[in-house]
Amino acid sequence: MASRFKGYTGRLLEVDLGTGRVSDYHVSDEDRERFLGGRFLSTKILWDVLAPGVDPLSPENVLLVMTAPLTGTGAPCTSRFDISAKSPLTGAIGHSNSGGNFGVYLKRCGFDGLLVRGRSPKPVYLSVDESGVVIKDAAELWGMDTEKTQHALIERHGKGGTMAIGPAGENLVKYAAIVSQERLHGRTGMGAVMGSKNLKGMIAVGNKKIELDRPEEFKDLVKKWTKMLKAHPATGEAAPRYGTAGFLTALSIRNALPTKNFTAGSYKDAAMIGGERLADEFLVKNTGCLSCPIRCGRVVLVDGREVKGPEYEILCLLGSNMLINDMEAIFRWNYELDLLGMDSISAGSVIGFAAELNERGMWKNGIEFGKKENISEVLRSTAYREGIGADLAEGVRFLANKYGGEDFAPHVKGLELAAYEPRAAVGHGLGYATASRGACHLDGGYLIYFEATGPVTLDPFHYRSKPGWVVLDQNLLAAISAGGNCLFTSWTFVPPIAFKVPGSKLLSSLVTGILTHSWALIDVLLRFPKILKLHLPMLPHTRAIEYATGMKMDFGTYFRAGERGYTLERLYNQREGIGGEQDKLPKKFTHEALLPGNSRSVVPMDKMLPKYYRLRGWDRTGAPTKKTLRKLDLDGL
Repeated sequence: MASRFKGYTGRLLEVDLGTGRVSDYHVSDEDRERFLGGRFLSTKILWDVLAPGVDPLSPENVLLVMTAPLTGTGAPCTSRFDISAKSPLTGAIGHSNSGGNFGVYLKRCGFDGLLVRGRSPKPVYLSVDESGVVIKDAAELWGMDTEKTQHALIERHGKGGTMAIGPAGENLVKYAAIVSQERLHGRTGMGAVMGSKNLKGMIAVGNKKIELDRPEEFKDLVKKWTKMLKAHPATGEAAPRYGTAGFLTALSIRNALPTKNFTAGSYKDAAMIGGERLADEFLVKNTGCLSCPIRCGRVVLVDGREVKGPEYEILCLLGSNMLINDMEAIFRWNYELDLLGMDSISAGSVIGFAAELNERGMWKNGIEFGKKENISEVLRSTAYREGIGADLAEGVRFLANKYGGEDFAPHVKGLELAAYEPRAAVGHGLGYATASRGACHLDGGYLIYFEATGPVTLDPFHYRSKPGWVVLDQNLLAAISAGGNCLFTSWTFVPPIAFKVPGSKLLSSLVTGILTHSWALIDVLLRFPKILKLHLPMLPHTRAIEYATGMKMDFGTYFRAGERGYTLERLYNQREGIGGEQDKLPKKFTHEALLPGNSRSVVPMDKMLPKYYRLRGWDRTGAPTKKTLRKLDLDGL
């Protein structure tokens, strides 16, 4: 059924791999308004179609590929699309987002998304064009890496958007990724869900134009927005120059760089694997996603060939976290992980935890801190579930249950910690503990930007201010994602003048004090977001959605959409038996001080979590109250 809103195509296709049947799946305009798109519209569909307790690797699980209202419109950084299912790694809501090209081409075919059911009796892939979806034989593709698979799809069907799994997905590695071009849907094991369905990949070839509600105003906004991103110090200077790798040395200075399986927060050789060295000595050129003016992607050489360079996460987790300072070796491992189709964050955390288990004599596995010679073989054995790889493929939580070490096992809800030391940024730690999909830096609200990496920072150990800031960031970043933008576009929320602050110690201290102690104002905003019935100049996202779709979209409405979606994810997790009892960090982070003599350098969950629940309108157990469900229009679920 067509939508009255522009920006959307108004169609979502349902594909049953078991029967071969393809049909339309109806999405109401009410749900489009409430959840926008991406992960939240997917969560609503999962809520509707999945029975509680479904085995994530069974045919009964469904895989959703979902675009958003801004996907493919030409607005800055809007090639994003989401893949969701029940996670085989956590058992909770699973979703992952990337800037590969499949989502844009899917929309150009005339579809907002795909809902994939069942399991094919043999390997297949999906071919999508403007007439619909055809299930194709993938016998010759099975066993290929992600790069060769995507090349083969293009050779068969011509230029289009592609996505594929590699050997890790085929072998049901619990943190297997899905790769679109060189961008990864890495977190929560969506590649394993595809593999469980014998679904090797997809290609979409289409040229339909996406209709906009107010095209001229939209076009003018895009020009101004692009100009703003290019002129901003974060998105126009730092990100293009250093990429996310530019965070590494700063985080080491602030004791927030995971080192030796999160034992320390600073690494003596941080400069050897940091973004500055990468840019000065190894960067071939910049790259980026479709419609992205930021161009933060790195291109480096591996064996004389230009390939995608590393992000911050892998430079840390297979660098400082393993006490390895060989940047070129990390380039190779990054490329190998992409070919195998495996999440670099989970893989790095798993290997770091395995190294500590080995060092303590709890599991003799041959993985050692500072030892790089066998890392490539460890990655390969994991993807193929050979030898120790059979255990590594299950993730940190599995290893802790089998070999011990739960107190220092870096995971939340079964999802491995991303590359930020929470004891040096307690708000970020609260975000890890409460994020819907587990220990995710982005779903958690990415408060590290205000505690360590940004131009102006909060007191990283001040716990009273953090619950409000975490809720604010979680809701806002979630809305940005559901609308179809890259989260890096949120960096313009910090005005350019703030980047001059670090040059003055006095001014920097003053701003830190003001931000830290503004928590009362943040709390008011969270309780009454309708106060901001306006568009904020530093966040053009709301006007873009309004001009594209015709929806009435101000900051208050936008923020409420983030809150609503986040609460729906909580309801989904609760239905799966995952509630407030799992909003916690390993004891290492809550009971062992990171900095000797600094008792504040632990994450005081007991002091922050109750207030976080109150601000969200959840009860003491972490369950949304009936009043909150009515407020968010979720009481009819």
